[in-house]
Amino acid sequence: MEDFKKNLEVIEENICNACKKAGRSRDEVTLIAVSKTKPVEDLQAVYDLNIRDFGENKVQELKDKIEVMPKDMKWHMIGHLQRNKVKYIIGKVELIHSVDSLRLAEEISKQAKKNNVNADILIEVNIGDEESKFGISTDEVIELVKDIAKLENISIKGLMCVAPYVVDSEENRPLFHKIKDLSVDIMSENIDNVSMSILSMGMSNDYQVAIEEGATMVRIGSNLFGKRDYSKN
Repeated sequence: MEDFKKNLEVIEENICNACKKAGRSRDEVTLIAVSKTKPVEDLQAVYDLNIRDFGENKVQELKDKIEVMPKDMKWHMIGHLQRNKVKYIIGKVELIHSVDSLRLAEEISKQAKKNNVNADILIEVNIGDEESKFGISTDEVIELVKDIAKLENISIKGLMCVAPYVVDSEENRPLFHKIKDLSVDIMSENIDNVSMSILSMGMSNDYQVAIEEGATMVRIGSNLFGKRDYSKN
Protein backbone atom coordinates (compact mmCIF):
# COMPACT_ATOMS: atom_id res chain seq x y z
CA MET A 1 0.00 0.00 0.00
CA GLU A 2 1.46 3.30 -1.11
CA ASP A 3 1.92 5.92 1.62
CA PHE A 4 0.60 8.96 -0.24
CA LYS A 5 0.91 11.25 2.76
CA LYS A 6 4.59 10.45 3.19
CA ASN A 7 5.25 10.76 -0.55
CA LEU A 8 3.52 14.14 -0.63
CA GLU A 9 5.51 15.40 2.36
CA VAL A 10 8.78 14.59 0.57
CA ILE A 11 7.61 16.25 -2.67
CA GLU A 12 6.36 19.31 -0.77
CA GLU A 13 9.67 19.69 1.04
CA ASN A 14 11.57 19.42 -2.26
CA ILE A 15 9.31 22.02 -3.92
CA CYS A 16 9.83 24.41 -0.99
CA ASN A 17 13.61 23.92 -1.10
CA ALA A 18 13.75 24.51 -4.85
CA CYS A 19 11.65 27.68 -4.51
CA LYS A 20 13.89 28.92 -1.72
CA LYS A 21 17.02 28.24 -3.77
CA ALA A 22 15.56 30.21 -6.70
CA GLY A 23 14.30 33.04 -4.49
CA ARG A 24 10.71 32.26 -5.42
CA SER A 25 7.54 31.98 -3.37
CA ARG A 26 6.04 28.51 -2.86
CA ASP A 27 2.72 29.94 -4.12
CA GLU A 28 4.21 30.30 -7.60
CA VAL A 29 4.29 26.54 -8.18
CA THR A 30 1.27 24.28 -8.70
CA LEU A 31 1.69 20.57 -8.12
CA ILE A 32 -0.24 18.50 -10.65
CA ALA A 33 -0.82 14.94 -9.49
CA VAL A 34 -0.40 12.81 -12.61
CA SER A 35 -2.99 10.10 -12.02
CA LYS A 36 -2.91 8.20 -15.34
CA THR A 37 -3.57 4.46 -14.97
CA LYS A 38 -4.32 4.95 -11.26
CA PRO A 39 -7.62 3.80 -9.73
CA VAL A 40 -10.06 6.38 -8.38
CA GLU A 41 -9.39 5.18 -4.82
CA ASP A 42 -5.81 6.43 -5.15
CA LEU A 43 -6.99 9.75 -6.56
CA GLN A 44 -9.43 10.12 -3.70
CA ALA A 45 -6.67 9.43 -1.16
CA VAL A 46 -4.51 12.17 -2.70
CA TYR A 47 -7.52 14.50 -2.97
CA ASP A 48 -8.05 13.99 0.76
CA LEU A 49 -4.54 15.36 1.29
CA ASN A 50 -5.74 18.67 -0.19
CA ILE A 51 -4.46 18.21 -3.73
CA ARG A 52 -6.91 19.56 -6.31
CA ASP A 53 -4.98 19.57 -9.60
CA PHE A 54 -4.86 16.23 -11.42
CA GLY A 55 -3.31 15.40 -14.79
CA GLU A 56 -4.44 12.70 -17.21
CA ASN A 57 -2.97 11.49 -20.50
CA LYS A 58 -5.92 9.81 -22.15
CA VAL A 59 -9.28 11.37 -22.95
CA GLN A 60 -11.37 8.30 -22.10
CA GLU A 61 -9.74 7.85 -18.70
CA LEU A 62 -10.11 11.57 -18.00
CA LYS A 63 -13.82 11.46 -18.89
CA ASP A 64 -14.48 8.42 -16.71
CA LYS A 65 -12.73 9.95 -13.71
CA ILE A 66 -14.41 13.35 -14.06
CA GLU A 67 -17.78 11.64 -13.80
CA VAL A 68 -17.08 9.98 -10.46
CA MET A 69 -14.64 12.28 -8.68
CA PRO A 70 -15.41 15.41 -6.58
CA LYS A 71 -16.56 18.37 -8.61
CA ASP A 72 -13.97 20.83 -7.29
CA MET A 73 -11.07 18.94 -8.82
CA LYS A 74 -9.13 20.77 -11.54
CA TRP A 75 -8.32 18.51 -14.46
CA HIS A 76 -5.36 18.93 -16.78
CA MET A 77 -5.08 17.23 -20.15
CA ILE A 78 -1.36 16.57 -20.36
CA GLY A 79 -1.17 13.83 -23.00
CA HIS A 80 -1.27 13.97 -26.77
CA LEU A 81 -4.72 15.12 -27.85
CA GLN A 82 -6.31 13.93 -31.10
CA ARG A 83 -8.61 16.36 -32.86
CA ASN A 84 -11.55 13.94 -32.88
CA LYS A 85 -11.40 13.68 -29.07
CA VAL A 86 -11.44 17.42 -28.33
CA LYS A 87 -15.24 17.57 -28.06
CA TYR A 88 -15.20 15.19 -25.08
CA ILE A 89 -13.10 17.41 -22.84
CA ILE A 90 -13.99 20.98 -23.82
CA GLY A 91 -15.39 22.86 -20.84
CA LYS A 92 -14.40 20.03 -18.49
CA VAL A 93 -10.69 20.64 -18.11
CA GLU A 94 -8.87 23.50 -16.47
CA LEU A 95 -6.05 23.50 -19.00
CA ILE A 96 -4.92 21.64 -22.12
CA HIS A 97 -1.13 21.38 -21.86
CA SER A 98 -0.37 19.61 -25.11
CA VAL A 99 -1.28 21.81 -28.08
CA ASP A 100 1.33 21.40 -30.80
CA SER A 101 -0.39 22.28 -34.07
CA LEU A 102 -2.64 24.92 -35.57
CA ARG A 103 -5.12 22.25 -36.69
CA LEU A 104 -5.56 21.02 -33.12
CA ALA A 105 -5.96 24.60 -31.87
CA GLU A 106 -8.58 25.26 -34.57
CA GLU A 107 -10.59 22.27 -33.39
CA ILE A 108 -10.34 23.40 -29.76
CA SER A 109 -11.50 26.87 -30.81
CA LYS A 110 -14.41 25.41 -32.80
CA GLN A 111 -15.59 23.17 -29.95
CA ALA A 112 -15.14 25.91 -27.35
CA LYS A 113 -17.23 28.27 -29.44
CA LYS A 114 -19.90 25.61 -29.90
CA ASN A 115 -20.06 25.09 -26.12
CA ASN A 116 -19.86 28.79 -25.35
CA VAL A 117 -16.72 28.42 -23.22
CA ASN A 118 -13.17 29.68 -23.40
CA ALA A 119 -10.38 27.09 -23.56
CA ASP A 120 -7.05 27.78 -21.87
CA ILE A 121 -4.11 26.06 -23.51
CA LEU A 122 -0.35 25.68 -23.38
CA ILE A 123 1.89 25.21 -26.40
CA GLU A 124 3.87 21.97 -26.17
CA VAL A 125 7.51 22.41 -27.14
CA ASN A 126 9.70 19.44 -28.05
CA ILE A 127 12.62 20.92 -26.16
CA GLY A 128 14.97 17.95 -26.60
CA ASP A 129 14.17 17.54 -30.32
CA GLU A 130 13.30 13.91 -29.63
CA GLU A 131 11.65 12.00 -32.45
CA SER A 132 9.63 9.93 -29.99
CA LYS A 133 8.00 13.00 -28.43
CA PHE A 134 5.19 15.29 -29.49
CA GLY A 135 5.53 19.06 -29.45
CA ILE A 136 6.89 21.59 -31.90
CA SER A 137 10.49 22.69 -32.31
CA THR A 138 11.60 25.86 -30.55
CA ASP A 139 12.12 27.78 -33.78
CA GLU A 140 8.47 27.26 -34.79
CA VAL A 141 6.89 28.32 -31.50
CA ILE A 142 6.48 32.06 -32.02
CA GLU A 143 4.94 31.56 -35.46
CA LEU A 144 2.42 29.05 -34.06
CA VAL A 145 1.59 31.29 -31.09
CA LYS A 146 0.79 34.18 -33.47
CA ASP A 147 -1.49 31.98 -35.58
CA ILE A 148 -3.36 30.48 -32.61
CA ALA A 149 -3.74 33.89 -30.96
CA LYS A 150 -6.10 34.91 -33.78
CA LEU A 151 -8.58 32.12 -33.04
CA GLU A 152 -11.75 32.67 -31.03
CA ASN A 153 -12.58 31.17 -27.62
CA ILE A 154 -9.04 30.02 -26.97
CA SER A 155 -6.32 31.60 -24.82
CA ILE A 156 -2.63 30.75 -24.75
CA LYS A 157 -1.43 30.75 -21.14
CA GLY A 158 2.14 29.57 -21.56
CA LEU A 159 4.38 26.70 -22.58
CA MET A 160 4.76 23.03 -21.72
CA CYS A 161 7.59 20.58 -22.30
CA VAL A 162 8.48 16.98 -21.58
CA ALA A 163 12.24 16.96 -21.09
CA PRO A 164 14.27 13.86 -21.96
CA TYR A 165 14.45 11.16 -19.30
CA VAL A 166 17.81 11.53 -17.58
CA VAL A 167 19.38 9.99 -14.50
CA ASP A 168 21.06 13.28 -13.54
CA SER A 169 18.41 16.01 -13.55
CA GLU A 170 21.11 18.67 -14.02
CA GLU A 171 21.35 17.55 -17.65
CA ASN A 172 17.89 19.04 -18.25
CA ARG A 173 18.67 22.40 -16.65
CA PRO A 174 19.73 24.09 -19.94
CA LEU A 175 16.53 22.85 -21.60
CA PHE A 176 14.29 24.27 -18.87
CA HIS A 177 16.30 27.50 -19.06
CA LYS A 178 15.66 27.57 -22.81
CA ILE A 179 11.88 27.25 -22.28
CA LYS A 180 11.97 30.13 -19.81
CA ASP A 181 13.93 32.27 -22.29
CA LEU A 182 11.46 31.35 -25.02
CA SER A 183 8.55 32.50 -22.86
CA VAL A 184 10.29 35.84 -22.29
CA ASP A 185 10.84 36.22 -26.06
CA ILE A 186 7.16 35.52 -26.72
CA MET A 187 6.05 38.02 -24.09
CA SER A 188 8.23 40.70 -25.68
CA GLU A 189 6.26 40.26 -28.92
CA ASN A 190 3.15 41.65 -27.11
CA ILE A 191 0.72 39.37 -28.93
CA ASP A 192 -2.95 39.91 -28.06
CA ASN A 193 -4.62 37.04 -26.21
CA VAL A 194 -1.29 35.52 -25.17
CA SER A 195 0.18 35.34 -21.69
CA MET A 196 3.19 33.35 -20.57
CA SER A 197 2.16 33.03 -16.94
CA ILE A 198 2.40 29.23 -16.98
CA LEU A 199 5.46 27.08 -17.59
CA SER A 200 4.48 23.43 -17.23
CA MET A 201 7.77 21.58 -16.95
CA GLY A 202 9.43 19.12 -14.63
CA MET A 203 8.34 15.61 -13.66
CA SER A 204 9.19 13.14 -10.91
CA ASN A 205 12.86 12.88 -11.88
CA ASP A 206 13.67 16.56 -12.52
CA TYR A 207 11.02 18.84 -10.99
CA GLN A 208 13.36 20.57 -8.54
CA VAL A 209 15.68 21.73 -11.33
CA ALA A 210 12.62 22.77 -13.37
CA ILE A 211 11.36 24.93 -10.48
CA GLU A 212 14.78 26.54 -10.09
CA GLU A 213 14.57 27.44 -13.80
CA GLY A 214 11.08 28.94 -13.60
CA ALA A 215 8.46 26.15 -13.75
CA THR A 216 5.06 27.23 -12.44
CA MET A 217 3.51 23.77 -12.80
CA VAL A 218 5.21 20.45 -12.12
CA ARG A 219 3.61 17.17 -13.19
CA ILE A 220 4.36 14.44 -10.68
CA GLY A 221 3.15 10.87 -11.02
CA SER A 222 5.35 8.02 -9.81
CA ASN A 223 6.91 9.93 -6.89
CA LEU A 224 3.41 10.51 -5.54
CA PHE A 225 1.35 7.52 -6.65
CA GLY A 226 4.10 4.93 -6.89
CA LYS A 227 5.10 2.97 -9.98
CA ARG A 228 2.46 2.57 -12.68
CA ASP A 229 0.90 -0.75 -13.54
CA TYR A 230 0.26 -0.72 -17.28
CA SER A 231 -0.86 -4.36 -17.32
CA LYS A 232 -4.36 -3.28 -16.30
CA ASN A 233 -4.73 -1.12 -19.41
